[in-house]
Amino acid sequence: MNLSKLAHFFSLVFCFRFIGRYLLLVDDIWSVETWETIRNWLPHDNTKDSRVIVTTRFQAVGAACSERDGTDYLHTVNVLSDADSKSLFHQGVSECPSSKESERMDTRSQAIDTESSEGDGPDHLHSADVPSDADAKDLLKDRVSDPQGSKDREKEEANEEIWKYCGGLPLAIVTMDGLVACNPTKNNDHWSKVCKSLFPEHVAPLTLEGVTRILDYCYTDLPADLKTCSLYLSIFPKGSKISKKRLTRRCISECFVAEKQGLSAEEVAETYFNQLISRKIIRPVDHSSNGKVKSFKVHDMILEYIVSKSSEENFITVVGGHWLMPTPSNKVRRLSMQSSGSRHGNSTKGMNLSQVRSLTVFGSQNRRLPFESFNNGIIQVLDLEGWKGLTNKHLIDICKMLALKYLSLRRTEVSEIPSKIEKLQYLETLDIRETNVEVLPKGFGQLKQLRSMLGGNKNTRKALKLPHEKNKEPMKALRILSGIEIDEDSSAVASLHQLTGLRKLAIYKLSKREGGQTFTQLRSAIEYLCSCGLQTLTINDEGSDFINSLDTMSAPPRYIIGLELSGKMEKAPEWIKDLNNLYKLTLSVTVLQTRTFQLIQDLPKLFTLTFTLSAAKDDRDIVVLEENKQLTDREIIIPPGGFKSLKLLRFFATMVPRLSFAVTGKEVMLALERIDMRFEAFEGIYGIETLKSLQEVHLSVGNQADEITKFLVEDLKDTPKYLDKKYADKWPKIITE
Repeated sequence: MNLSKLAHFFSLVFCFRFIGRYLLLVDDIWSVETWETIRNWLPHDNTKDSRVIVTTRFQAVGAACSERDGTDYLHTVNVLSDADSKSLFHQGVSECPSSKESERMDTRSQAIDTESSEGDGPDHLHSADVPSDADAKDLLKDRVSDPQGSKDREKEEANEEIWKYCGGLPLAIVTMDGLVACNPTKNNDHWSKVCKSLFPEHVAPLTLEGVTRILDYCYTDLPADLKTCSLYLSIFPKGSKISKKRLTRRCISECFVAEKQGLSAEEVAETYFNQLISRKIIRPVDHSSNGKVKSFKVHDMILEYIVSKSSEENFITVVGGHWLMPTPSNKVRRLSMQSSGSRHGNSTKGMNLSQVRSLTVFGSQNRRLPFESFNNGIIQVLDLEGWKGLTNKHLIDICKMLALKYLSLRRTEVSEIPSKIEKLQYLETLDIRETNVEVLPKGFGQLKQLRSMLGGNKNTRKALKLPHEKNKEPMKALRILSGIEIDEDSSAVASLHQLTGLRKLAIYKLSKREGGQTFTQLRSAIEYLCSCGLQTLTINDEGSDFINSLDTMSAPPRYIIGLELSGKMEKAPEWIKDLNNLYKLTLSVTVLQTRTFQLIQDLPKLFTLTFTLSAAKDDRDIVVLEENKQLTDREIIIPPGGFKSLKLLRFFATMVPRLSFAVTGKEVMLALERIDMRFEAFEGIYGIETLKSLQEVHLSVGNQADEITKFLVEDLKDTPKYLDKKYADKWPKIITE
């Protein structure tokens, strides 16, 4: 429990004095001082057998809570054993990408040194130093084989010293293994000194002060850029799931991340993000279908430390939320307004907001924002995602924030973007996904610095119409154009040719006539953009036959790494087989047939393959699937060979037909680790025992599933019960929803 919650807590305790028997749970107290403050407010007479239960992470706090009447009420949850502590530590070190990369770099540099140095080896000894034959053998043994073994033993001893000092606390262990993994060149003497400075008392269990010392050292060890990115995490509320892209785009707009050594700002941001993971400052929660981290969380104690540091440096000011922060004496520079049970806790009264350059609002409640207190000329980041108090009138004020670089109105109730948005000449990110905005204004084309235009709703395929006017000048900075609609009247198709810097194009809705002028223009524009470096292309075609015309493209889109084609698709384009960089492929379930697998099985980098239901659900998909089954004896056979990089296979459809991986004496999808399925009807999946790397099968069964489908799902789960142990142990985990 944090002090920011005590006022509300004390009011509850006051009520307890006047009621009868009660059971009170106080969760997660971090210090003895906090407990003593709470204890003074609790009733001291317990004549009605009431109980207070307290949880804490620290032995000292637990001991303080149980000190009463000489009776020990402490129930200790066991910390990790030495074996588990060692395993957790080494797992973290070995999984760290930066550690592995550093080791490869060290190996390469050592090899270069060995080849270029003179007189270092036994063959280059001076005559006066030539040893006897026996000594020479010992010397060779020492120089060739023993040094590495000796280094490994010393490293193991140093690592053991570190994880033992952590007292079995997982947070301390993973934080220290992140520190060690990101400093692979530091020697054992260095780590011995670190241990002595961090754990001077060398007593278990570790105290709150001990954990704080670890966090303080790890923070001090961060490079300057990573310190800034770490402090920026204090913007987000405790326990929240944070979008990786939301964080990285904001960091770029705040100028914390910039182009460096030939890498784009986005690539540098990706590097910084991975380092935060390696150092265990953040923990991945969700992954995208391409295997990359989609969202993450920050451990409560790490976030509390970061918030404290951020407050000390007047880096970010948090209003409301879990943390009780003093009103800053200096000017507020970055303001995070979070939900709070107290009206006073949400107030910015008394704060100097004239220097605010970043404003973030969390929580869906309708609250008033002090727009009149801001200096519109310096605000660079305005993140109002999910704020239900936002109206179209607010956008008039927002369009006066001339220095704005990042604007997120996602999941708000705005319905119109004013044409005055063209005044925001520094805007880099505009996020209006899941709003009621249907059309972009004329001034959209004047946003020359815009890099990311995010609109529409991917789940419902609600799309955003582009302005009908062709841009006078190209938007050369634009990299992402997502969630748009192309219709027969949209003259904006001609403007697509100008977006030569585009790396992602996502068309959520198509309404065009085959043979029309815009039909031909769109295909030409897509082909041209693909030749200019387009990497991700998404097309959902429900209302035309455009998607089937893509097979006539004169050249395959060779730079494409992500391709999604859904809608009324008759067959996959033949050029897909030539996309050697393709990493993620999504196709309409209407092309779920054996020949499609044969077409793409030799793609060398394909990581994820998905067959998906069209957004406009109808019976045609089921009819087509029935026709597809007839081509291969009423089942879809996955051919042997190929798919050497495929790890995730997904099927999202009303009906998933019988799928067979069983090909006698031949290996199928050797790298496949997971299968996901979502359906109403299911005809079974066979031969999964032949998939050597398969670990999990996730089945999401719809509410309207019939009894046969339910039986097949349960039978799949129960299969290991009827197998010999050696086969049952290899059976993948079946998870149903």
